[in-house]
Amino acid sequence: MTKIIITGGNGFIGSHIVEAFCRHGYDISCLVRPSADISAINHLPVKIIHGDITDFSGLSELFMGFDHVIHNAALVSDWGSSESFHQANVEGSENVLRACGVNGINDIIMTGTISAYGEEDCLTIKNETSALNPHYPYFLHTIFPSAMNHYRDSKTFAVRRAVRFAEEHHMNLTVLEPVWVYGEREFHTGFYEYVKSAQSGLPVAPGSKLNKFHVIYAGDLAEAYVRAYEQKIKGVHRLIIGNHQAELMDDIMFHFCREAGVDKPRNGPKWLLYPIGFVLELLWSILGVRNPPLLTRSRVNMFYDNIEYSTEKARRLLGEFCFHDLQKGIGRTVQWYRDNNYL
Repeated sequence: MTKIIITGGNGFIGSHIVEAFCRHGYDISCLVRPSADISAINHLPVKIIHGDITDFSGLSELFMGFDHVIHNAALVSDWGSSESFHQANVEGSENVLRACGVNGINDIIMTGTISAYGEEDCLTIKNETSALNPHYPYFLHTIFPSAMNHYRDSKTFAVRRAVRFAEEHHMNLTVLEPVWVYGEREFHTGFYEYVKSAQSGLPVAPGSKLNKFHVIYAGDLAEAYVRAYEQKIKGVHRLIIGNHQAELMDDIMFHFCREAGVDKPRNGPKWLLYPIGFVLELLWSILGVRNPPLLTRSRVNMFYDNIEYSTEKARRLLGEFCFHDLQKGIGRTVQWYRDNNYL
């Protein structure tokens, strides 16, 4: 049986990927840092290998004997320094590809991001041929950079380098680019924080009844990874992974609140909430607070911008992989929060 190693298998998306491969009966190993929390996967029949994607020599040894690499490890956040994002996402991905090359591993699946194509307010439905446009022009972004841009820029640069490396070394590289992901164990992409804020009685939150937002349930995303592995796609490809179509942002948050049994906060105007997000972001940055505030420029914008992508190419190459409609996926997610005492 083919031996597969998954980097970042202990995180939110990674743990769902590991679950899916185990469910399909594959031989899986997970590369995680020694200090990583593996509670999400320690009940699964996987081998845990300690290592760090920023250590090339260590990776070269750890990848020996494997046939396929699924590279999912990354710094995914809207808070942190440019250097930390570059080290984890750009240098880390380069090390993974180089370690694959050293060990003759020619089949790689890598997690990218749709934010590489831009998350600005846009009525155009973007696809894999759309221009790369990751850097959002937030207010005063040239003198007060946004950490969300650090993430977008680093992931875009990482994928560019990975694609070039794979093409030069005749590797089979499939880059899966998920839309916004929700599901069990999600705590930092906005959905859980919104529900918790609503549960606390927050009367007003960012939001609009006009903009569409593209999402996918984490279990369905994980199934796409299994499909990509099983299809043995040759060459280098980028595939946008998401539901058939985008949903109204207001409907998404309404379903989350309804399933949680709380009232959805009223939608506040952007002209009021964006300055608040800016001030909080600036203050937290000056004070060097480790965790982000509830509102930042990027978090406020997310609730007003129209963001849609086409998943046609992925469905053509992978087949159907979305089995949960919005209500069903959100229902399962909120039930998990409840069962684990997070709500």
